[in-house]
Amino acid sequence: MDSHSKSDPITDVKGDSSSRDTSSSHAHHPIAEKGYGAHDQNLDQAYWYVQDSNTAVEATPAELRRLRRKIDWWIVPIMFACYTMQFIDKVSLNYAAVMGLNQELKLKANEFSNAATWFFIAFLIAEVPNAIILQRVPVAKWLGANVILWGIATACTAAAHDYVTLLTARIFLGIFEAAIAPCLILISGQWYTKSEQAPRFCIWYAGLGVGQIIGGIVSYGFQQVKNPTFLGWKIMFIVLGLVTVSIGFITFFFLPDTPMKARFLSEPEKVMLLKHVSVNQTGIRNKHYKLSQAFEILRDIQLWLMVLLTILISISSGVITTYSATLIRNFGYKPPTAALLNMPSGIVSIASTFIVGFGIRHTSHRWAWLVACCIPGILGGALMSFATGTKAGQLAGIYLVNSITATLIVIYQWTGSNVGGQTKRVISVALVSGSFSVGNIIGPQTFQASDAPDYIPAKITVLATQAAAALIAVVLFVYYVWANKRKGATLAVEENIGMPGHDEERLWEDRTDKQNPTFRYVY
Repeated sequence: MDSHSKSDPITDVKGDSSSRDTSSSHAHHPIAEKGYGAHDQNLDQAYWYVQDSNTAVEATPAELRRLRRKIDWWIVPIMFACYTMQFIDKVSLNYAAVMGLNQELKLKANEFSNAATWFFIAFLIAEVPNAIILQRVPVAKWLGANVILWGIATACTAAAHDYVTLLTARIFLGIFEAAIAPCLILISGQWYTKSEQAPRFCIWYAGLGVGQIIGGIVSYGFQQVKNPTFLGWKIMFIVLGLVTVSIGFITFFFLPDTPMKARFLSEPEKVMLLKHVSVNQTGIRNKHYKLSQAFEILRDIQLWLMVLLTILISISSGVITTYSATLIRNFGYKPPTAALLNMPSGIVSIASTFIVGFGIRHTSHRWAWLVACCIPGILGGALMSFATGTKAGQLAGIYLVNSITATLIVIYQWTGSNVGGQTKRVISVALVSGSFSVGNIIGPQTFQASDAPDYIPAKITVLATQAAAALIAVVLFVYYVWANKRKGATLAVEENIGMPGHDEERLWEDRTDKQNPTFRYVY
């Protein structure tokens, strides 16, 4: 549970006292441009920004709500657009398969599965440099650059003329898309407290469900193209690539690197926000790399449980995102109909995502919400595996399995909230994101050509992995309760973190969750 939790919907906030003067001066404060090199490297840049600012004001809850709305309308839509396009671009291969890509490129046996798998192998490998780069460069700029590059890779897929060229395009797409989850997790942590993050995570993560719906419409539309020299799936890749590149430029130029550099906020608003999010004790930006924090990850059981949980969840999501349209087509539907019948999967994804996100905001209990999402996934896996005599049962199974997509926002938010220390945080989010790719590598490989058209082993895999994931979520819950008790948490200490009279320096020290005695895990 959260120490700083329950309140009203997305625009409501709670937190420490901050500032009262919210003047409309939007001039870019010179402090934001400093390198902070002369300051103690153990303290976050946000701490020095607040200390160097001459702003000393106090905020009311109403002023904080207005500030939150302002940030929501500027930051969240950009993150949503990025996540929507990364999903559409990633699964565009799924739609291209029912549009004749396999036949046009003369793919044999398991070559389509291999193309899907190599995307995630590249994704996994790219998380290694991401873990290093993200502490050195501005997160928003790194995100924008990668969005532009994966848009180019998507457009270039239209030029594929055989298995090797398709594989090359997918590998580059995987390399550049690897930045999306780590960047969005870190960005969300800069602007919101732990309890506020959950609904914001669910909004940008709902891009996955929206992507499923848009993808079905796009696939259906381009299947109506009857040009023998320039096939519909090729036009689809070019259009999607151009849209993604446009969003990438918007991200690069309009998404602030940190709250300290947000041109749409006045100086009092920046200080107000920084004091408000200081209760996270996870920092905003610190470029000082600490090897000790990297080694701490090796003996941190919560992260390895999180890795295992992510792999189990992602095996199922890999099956659904890569093969759902193919499975539906194998029920006997024509390709355009299969594309449209895949759209309800997006509705299920969106509904489960918002239910979980706002449920966590009001009740916390992340572990319980994660288990609740796994239950429909288990039922869906059972229907897919054993209701083989009815199309309706099989379709219902595919739709139900999509409820598991919401579990990833719980995992991402857990990682962002429960890991302290800038070096450890950056590596941890890359590690969890890499685990997502491991599951997606395994998932498509459960679809072997010899198992066509029913692919029963793959469907049973969905059932088994969801049951195991629910069990790991319960284990994590028990661990967090034990870890908080071990730290000697008391309600008085938790409620007073970040309040007047306490050492503000402590809130911004670059210490890990294990090193910081006042850090409390949310569950």
